[in-house]
This record gives sequence, structure tokens and C-alpha cells, in this order.
Amino acid sequence: MSTPNTASQVPTNPTTSSSTKKSAHLTLWPLVAATFFMVSGGTYGIEDIVHGAGYGRAILFLLLTPVFWSLPTAFMLGELASALPNEGGYYSWVRRAMGDFWGFQEAWLSLVASKFDMAIYPTLFVAYMARLFPSVATGYRGIAVAVAIVVICAGLNIAGVKAVSDTSFWLLLALSAPFAVIMVLAPFHAHSLANAATTPVTSNVDLIGGLLICMWNYMGWDNASTIATEVDRPQRTYPRAMLLSVLIIALSYILPVAAVWMTGLSSAAWETGSWADIAGLLGGPVLRTTLVIGGMVSAFGMFNALVMSYSRLPLAMAEDGMLPKVLTRLHPKTGAPWVSILACATGWALCVGIGLDRLVTIDILLYGASLALEFVALVVLRVREPNLTRPFRVPGGLVGAVAVGVGPVLLLGFSVFRSETERIWGMSSFAFGTILIAAGGLLYLLVAGLRARGFLVRQNTEVAP
Repeated sequence: MSTPNTASQVPTNPTTSSSTKKSAHLTLWPLVAATFFMVSGGTYGIEDIVHGAGYGRAILFLLLTPVFWSLPTAFMLGELASALPNEGGYYSWVRRAMGDFWGFQEAWLSLVASKFDMAIYPTLFVAYMARLFPSVATGYRGIAVAVAIVVICAGLNIAGVKAVSDTSFWLLLALSAPFAVIMVLAPFHAHSLANAATTPVTSNVDLIGGLLICMWNYMGWDNASTIATEVDRPQRTYPRAMLLSVLIIALSYILPVAAVWMTGLSSAAWETGSWADIAGLLGGPVLRTTLVIGGMVSAFGMFNALVMSYSRLPLAMAEDGMLPKVLTRLHPKTGAPWVSILACATGWALCVGIGLDRLVTIDILLYGASLALEFVALVVLRVREPNLTRPFRVPGGLVGAVAVGVGPVLLLGFSVFRSETERIWGMSSFAFGTILIAAGGLLYLLVAGLRARGFLVRQNTEVAP
């Protein structure tokens, strides 16, 4: 493990490295829209929560999960992103607090988790598309469509951060409209769908599985931190954007589910893609088609926004001499890290085709480990740098900084429990995740050796004032 003295090379102020030379910055609402897609993408993807937990417990999960999972993370993000708005976000916080070794582990865990996380969204896109065109789900057609989504979103991100944020804002408005219609129509169908015929379901999600999917639908707040140098007045904008996003996302989940509960539709009729059938029962084929298109829009928007987030990690690591220099190359017109985007997109495309439930389980396990490091960094920086300017501060002093991480860490215990039963490539998800986590330590030894021999060179040489 490296000593923290290397952390002095991480700047206190926003970095002014080559990665910050952008022509446009995100303001509050574009950042809210981008965060919305990095975390949620709308009401789609929560169907299996209702199937596994039933309506009452599903709403309880959707109500309490942001309290114990999202708000603590948003508070942590608000403090660290406003104090250290650097390219690379959470990677730079952990590196500053605990040194190169743990900074590398944070980035490694996040990038590996992204391989599974990012494969989920093209899978959801295909699941909804199949509601309109069933043949899409047969053979290799679904995989081909999913890979095409990866390619298109990579191209949009190379076009620049402004293109991504503008796309996210309009997609947010478009996909919200059908659910507003469902909430208006549902009271007129109170108790009328108790015996409604729906598409036969194949979901085998249980109560714990429903909770894990709920956690997945509320995770990813820290992804917004990696684009800090591309945000207008980040010290002010980040805390406000995070709190607004928590409220908007929670309401977008709870209100439509509560509305459908009024109709009497059985919770057993729910599975991924069921919003299309529900829309058809309430509003006919036009609303059904609109919901299907909205599901595709949601998956596309989430993937598109997260490409922007994850692709900044290899860029920041390359500037710190932990990855090859070629990953620092920026597009001459848009400033986008195009080599990093293409490298990440290749890895994501290779994971397309793994089952959704296994993707969620391994994703939460790896993401949880990286999130725990971020909460540790929050506490360490409070102790080691008490005079660091913090425009937003987690309330309660040092005790508050410690307490804010308790809820998320306890919830992560559920992912460990489930990962022992899920299978991926012939082994339990827990064993597979443990191997990936351990690989980060071995890779750091390789990186340290390459840096010592001059094969990897630090580009970011700034020091804190």
C-alpha cells in the first residue's frame, strides 16, 4: 500500500490539465438531467421489484432506499465534489485521502463494475424493443442491437459533453410523459384489472432480489462527480443538483407504482418490460407503444450519460501515470477523451448478453466496494485536512461523516448474501467478484513497476497550493 504523500499532487482547486479545455459547461438543470440518467433513467427497470416484493413492500423499498442509500451518498458527494471538483471525481478523492494504491483500487473497482453495469442498459433496450418486435429477442439479433447502442452512444460522447447533457434533458421530458398519463388514467380503472390477462411472466425475482434491484435503481450518484471540471460553478451546483435528483427520481418511481396498485393488477404480472402491457390495459395500443418507445429511450439515455462519466476515469488515471498516455488524447473540436471512450466501449460491448439478474448482482457487489472507499475517504479527509474549504458539508461534524456511511454499508450486506447464490461463468458471483477485487492489487504492482521503469509517465504534475 502506498503512503499518502503522493496525494499532495492532487490539486485542491479544479484541475487545469488538458482534460479541462472544454468549450461548454453544465449548469444546474442539465446536470440534474445527466444525473437522472446516470442513476435512474426513469420508472423503467423497477418492474421486478413489484414482482419480488409486492406493491406495499415495493413502495416501502422505493421510499426507504433513498433515505438509507441515496441521500447519504448524495451528501458525501455534495461535500467531496464541492471541495475537490477534479476530473476523475471519486478516484481523485480517494487518491488524495489515502494515496495512489487506494486511488487505483477505487478506479479499478469502478471500471470493472462498469463492464457489468453498462451491459444492463442495452439489455433493457432490447427487452422493451422486443415488446414491439418479438423477433428482436431471437438468435443474435438482440446482441447485435445492443452492440449498436454501444456504438451510437460512444459516437455521441465523442461529440462532446454538451451534446450528451442536451440529449439527456430532452430524453428526460420525453420519457416522463407516458407515466404522467398512466397516473391520470389509473384512478378511472380502480380495482378493474384484478383479473386482467397479461403476457406470461418468466421472472423469478424474490424479495431479496427485489431489494437488490431497488438498490441498483438508486445507485450511481458518484458517477456525476467524474465530470466536475465540466460543470459550471461546481461548488454550488453539485449539492443542489444531487438533492433535486434524489427527489425527482424517488417520485418518478413511487407515484406510477402507487397508481397501478389502485387498479388491482396482480403483482405477479410484473417483470422487466411489463410497463408496456400495463399501459396497453389502461390506455390502449397507442399508450402501450409510447411506453415501449419510452423504455428504449430510458435505456439509451442511461447508457449515453454513463459513457460520459466512466470514460473520464481512464483519462484521469492516464494523467496520473497509472494508464498509458494515449488515453489522455482529446478530440480537437469537442475536447472529449475519444480514445478513453472507445476503449471503454469495447469492454462494455464484450459483456452484452449476460443475464440481467446476474449483471445486477455482480454490479452492486463491485460498486459497493468502491462506494465504501469513498465514504472512508470522506472521513479521512475530515481528519487529515480539517481546513479544506468545503462549500457544502455533511452535518454533524466527524461523527456525522462516519454515520452517513452506515446505512449504505449495511445495505451492501444484502448484495454479499445474494452473490453467494447467483452463478456467473461457473462460479458464485461472490467468488467471481472477489477475484476481480483482488486483481486490482496485483495490477497496481504491475503499474508501479511500469512507472518505476518509465513506461508510464505522470502528466498531471500540479500540486496543491
